[in-house]
Amino acid sequence: MFISEGALNYPSMTARRRQNAAHEIETVGEKLRGMMPWISANKIVDKDKN
Repeated sequence: MFISEGALNYPSMTARRRQNAAHEIETVGEKLRGMMPWISANKIVDKDKN
């Protein structure tokens, strides 16, 4: 099944990924992560203390 879908460029998997990306929890999560500058600065763990 997976191999035969691959021959068609994975239409159902691509559609599912698109649906998942558009889900409300993903859009809210993106906003929340934008409010947390330490995530993008890769400073989740203070390596001096931990």
